[in-house]
Amino acid sequence: MSAAYEVDLRHHGDAEIGGGLADFAVNVRTGMPPEWLAERIRASVADLAAYPDPRPARRAVARRHGRSVEEVLLTAGAAEAFVLLARVLAPRRAVVVHPQFTEPEAALRAAGHEVERVILSKDFVLDPGLVPEDADLVVVGNPTNPTSVLHPADAVAALARPGRTVVVDEAFMDVVPGEPESLASRLPTGVVVIRSLTKTWGLAGLRAGYVLADPHLVGRLAEAQPLWAVSTPALVAVEACSSPEAVAEAEAWAVQLGAERDRLAAELTGRGLYVVPEARASFLCLCVPDALGIRALLRQRGYAVRRGDTFPGLGSDWLRIAVRDRPANDRLLGVLGELGI
Repeated sequence: MSAAYEVDLRHHGDAEIGGGLADFAVNVRTGMPPEWLAERIRASVADLAAYPDPRPARRAVARRHGRSVEEVLLTAGAAEAFVLLARVLAPRRAVVVHPQFTEPEAALRAAGHEVERVILSKDFVLDPGLVPEDADLVVVGNPTNPTSVLHPADAVAALARPGRTVVVDEAFMDVVPGEPESLASRLPTGVVVIRSLTKTWGLAGLRAGYVLADPHLVGRLAEAQPLWAVSTPALVAVEACSSPEAVAEAEAWAVQLGAERDRLAAELTGRGLYVVPEARASFLCLCVPDALGIRALLRQRGYAVRRGDTFPGLGSDWLRIAVRDRPANDRLLGVLGELGI
């Protein structure tokens, strides 16, 4: 367990792209949003003179997960949810399970909280026993960015206990067909689930996400949230993407993604690279000697991948690669082959 924070927690995949580079660094689905969703978002501009009304979107999210409306808080992306939790909670011993998305730890530190790290080792599989018994705030991703590991729901739920808040970042859960390990519908006592529409629906610029938690905590978070924090276009997107039809569409894509992800993982493994096994999200995490040097060579050839050394628990021999469609993935594999990989 570590308390140091020597890495750049604010470095994210968007810093890797630009200059015409083929984007394998950002975990947002390409070619999105679909036209039906884009049309609804465009139409919402006609209502911008009125203040945003979150009620229809809250009801839609509640229906989607079988929760009460009082258990739903809409946010300007998952990032705002982490900031609100950091502002509202007053943990005595906050623990973040790494490697994972670094924004939760950054938000906690920015709010003045000390943060300890539990670093997972063997294949980055969650071991609840590693978390200190007296930790009263635990943050974990599922499936986890950047490792792509999907933890069993029971293992995550085992972290819950009286007096402890467990925050589960499920931003990538909708890329897992059937979402079998999600706690969104179960929501054990003390568990907070954070979701995002950014990844599957290509809405990073819109900022659309939500929190699922007990009504008391939702109320406290709402009090800390600025008025009208979620824009009308974002609310329209949340409502639309929570419909049964949209959920089914996302499910169908998740199945296709899984097949291509597994193929890409097998190709990379066949070249002697260590790819974190059992990947279940829309990206792969791999270990390659001199990964930073490989990253630089790929940039020279027009390809952006995500460096791994800014994730606590990884280091300079790690990369994260987003899974794209087969032709794009094959082009990347070709360039890697030219580099002797």
